[in-house]
Amino acid sequence: MRSPLMRRFGLSAVLALALAVFGLAPTASAADPSPADLKFTTNAATTTPGGSVNLTMTLTNNKTYDLWFVYQSIHPTWLTTQRPDLKYQFTGCSLATANGSTPCSGTGPSDLGTNYGAPIPPGQSRTVTLTLQIAPDSGCNGNIGFYSYFYAEFSDSTSHSGGPVYTPETRVLCA
Repeated sequence: MRSPLMRRFGLSAVLALALAVFGLAPTASAADPSPADLKFTTNAATTTPGGSVNLTMTLTNNKTYDLWFVYQSIHPTWLTTQRPDLKYQFTGCSLATANGSTPCSGTGPSDLGTNYGAPIPPGQSRTVTLTLQIAPDSGCNGNIGFYSYFYAEFSDSTSHSGGPVYTPETRVLCA
């Protein structure tokens, strides 16, 4: 003899199967995109001691409100720090604008300040390019990579923290 609990469970299972077969079952909705996305690219995968690579960062506002403020940090990856013979520094920073490039503000050894020309309207992006200069006496046959965290504030009084976002690695080759 079946218990009342087993009958309810069996009826629920049959009902769920029927809904799924006829396409009436609730479906999982796609996750909302992040309020702000950060993506990195480089203009070269390799360089030599004395060379340079442009590291491009693009921040996209996915909200329906203006992005008012951005703070970002950038740090070498753990593997990069394990190669003390690799010598490099950021020597330039520029923000792409409709009127051409303009120098970044607030650039320091590991922070990038508010370099994205905020406010950023909904659905738009801003691009910043950092120049990574490899020292002429740098070691070679190693990879240089970075990771970044960012914090963004929006005009609807919300904020978003993102990261870590990793850059493509640059291989320093022997000449």
